[in-house]
Amino acid sequence: MIIKEEFLSKLRTYFSLNLYEVKIWTALLSRGVSTAGELSDIANVPRSRSYDVLESLEKKGFVVMKFGKPIKYLAIPPTDVVERVKKHMRTEADRKIKRLEELRNTEILNELKALHSQGVELVEPTDLSGSLKGRHNLYNHLDMMIKNAENSVTIMTTSQGLVRKIEGLKPTLEKIKKKGVKIRIAAPITKDTKDAIRDIAEVAEVRHTDNKARFCIIDGKELMFMVLDDKEVHPTYDVGIWVNTPFFASALENLFDQHWQGMKPANEVIKKMN
Repeated sequence: MIIKEEFLSKLRTYFSLNLYEVKIWTALLSRGVSTAGELSDIANVPRSRSYDVLESLEKKGFVVMKFGKPIKYLAIPPTDVVERVKKHMRTEADRKIKRLEELRNTEILNELKALHSQGVELVEPTDLSGSLKGRHNLYNHLDMMIKNAENSVTIMTTSQGLVRKIEGLKPTLEKIKKKGVKIRIAAPITKDTKDAIRDIAEVAEVRHTDNKARFCIIDGKELMFMVLDDKEVHPTYDVGIWVNTPFFASALENLFDQHWQGMKPANEVIKKMN
């Protein structure tokens, strides 16, 4: 049985399986019913490992063991496997979330906080910085920064970035808005951004700019800026620089304030498009 490595790699990613598991599983799918020995030969997996692999696949809901001699294995239809894997992932995620929630009421978290507080006191200001690679990591860090905002959040982004941020960060922006945090967003307003702007209208003030920049300033103290044009970089290779520097962050925010006064409100720009 010849199956492309690329296909096996995708299966490993989607179903969280190791290489032997995807080889045995696809071999069984191609046969419907088979013994461990036959699957070992077809999939080119050591026979000593095939039984362990099949036992693992059975626990995960990919195969069913048929009683008899010799023991045979039956492949579960792929559509049913997808539903089983989804259910298992939800259950596992709920279990892990519950465990983390329980951590709130333990001394462990207090000890961790104390360690962090002591560590921060020893950190030089120049060390409160770092680079992040990959848009997923960038947005996770942005979300954390915004959650901790006390006074203001200032964002400058692209049209595509505006849509992404409203989709991904809206719940967090809504929470800090209720705390009285001022939220301003500057971005090029296009027809593609109209729905997103309406969605965020009660949470943030959005204005139009033709300038190209991607950054976020929190309370005039903390800053993240992206170094690449999001039109020209794959999300996996997007890069951001995070710095905790009131000196630079406040200076950049002052420059933003000067340009903000001359920016047209998003609603005015959208009306002209209609």
